[in-house]
Amino acid sequence: MAHFPATGTPAPEKARHWSGHLYIQVLAAILCGALLGHFAPATGAALKPLGDAFIALVKMVIAPVIFLTLVTGIAGMGNLGGLGRVVGKAFAYFLFFSTLALILGLIVAHIVQPGAGLHIQPAQLDQSAVKSYAKAAHDQTITGFLLHVIPTTLVSPLTDGDILQTLLIAVLFGIATSLVGEPARPVIELLERFSAIVFRMVGILMRAAPIGAFGAMAFTVGKFGVGSLANLAGLVATFYLTSLIFVLVVLGAVGWGCGFSILKLIRYLRSELLLVLGTSSSEAALPGLIEKMEAAGCAKPVVGLVVPTGYSFNLDGTNIYMTLAALFIAQACDVNLTLGQQLLLLGVAMLSSKGAAGVTGAGFITLAATLSIVPDVPVAGMALILGVDRFMSECRSLTNFVGNAVATIVVARWENALDHERLTAALDGHPKPRRRDPDITNGAEAWT
Repeated sequence: MAHFPATGTPAPEKARHWSGHLYIQVLAAILCGALLGHFAPATGAALKPLGDAFIALVKMVIAPVIFLTLVTGIAGMGNLGGLGRVVGKAFAYFLFFSTLALILGLIVAHIVQPGAGLHIQPAQLDQSAVKSYAKAAHDQTITGFLLHVIPTTLVSPLTDGDILQTLLIAVLFGIATSLVGEPARPVIELLERFSAIVFRMVGILMRAAPIGAFGAMAFTVGKFGVGSLANLAGLVATFYLTSLIFVLVVLGAVGWGCGFSILKLIRYLRSELLLVLGTSSSEAALPGLIEKMEAAGCAKPVVGLVVPTGYSFNLDGTNIYMTLAALFIAQACDVNLTLGQQLLLLGVAMLSSKGAAGVTGAGFITLAATLSIVPDVPVAGMALILGVDRFMSECRSLTNFVGNAVATIVVARWENALDHERLTAALDGHPKPRRRDPDITNGAEAWT
């Protein structure tokens, strides 16, 4: 019988030339794409299908990766009480830091005043450009969002690629498998072998990352032009600076308290971060984040739960963007918001960021949803930032990605499900081979 390695166990790698590393290739592709988009805008804009095709390829495997990781992880827990603890702690973390991100955006907007002095009249703006976003925002309600989490069939999440639906099915399947016990062992062993194959498939697809990043960056610069940043450079610079403060100061303090360096974590995830930068999509790096968090010593059930749910509920970059952009529009249109109106804006933004989770262009749509409920800030004012939203989308995705990596480590540490030795080794650039997951019938050996 053929021998199958433990799930996710990486094959030994030979020493490669520096140009053979994925992050170097992606960085070179991003630079080449930006240059092409700048000097040949029409050609750059025409390369959009390259970026779209790569993101579609990655999305194709996201649902199987989440399902296989989570089911095998829950089955290996042996103790289902830990599942509830992980979910509770993860959502407590998400709620606290999402709120903190909203407040930070609000504070920075008051200090910097990026929209002050523009004196824009909303009636003079081209509202047709934002009508489609406003309609999409209107269609997204909390009730509709919750009902959408329930899939049509047991297998439809795996074919549709919906993250939250896949998460729900994976949790239910994992719990049922754990309750069945020994008779389910052959199924788990089969899924572990499928998992090894799927992760190898992910590795193959990642070889196309430079092509996808090249096409996406060429399109962004060719379509919108670097010059489009000039008029709204203050807002874009303020957003990038605020996000940088959140990552380095806030998340950096969290990392310091948990015994790891945020800068080392960023270096460890550099390939995935460059991929997010090039494609403006954090989903493109989701499989890589799951694999690297496991390699860094986080227990598989924690990774399987925190990473996918964080992609919908832990949107730090999006939350900073919403309050900062909302106050920019208010300042630009000479709308003075009272403290009560700003608190209302904060509360609505917290809810709407969950209601539009997983929607294409979620950052802009959640902003539209928030402003449509808080009538004091004109929705038409969104036309002011539509031209530069693509550039801010990259920063939103990067901040969301780093925030979810930190959340995974923190929740794993809270659950005593973090191998500190492996985490230190991984962040120092000397990752250790992963051990085989504990036997599903031996809950004492598994994470509890």
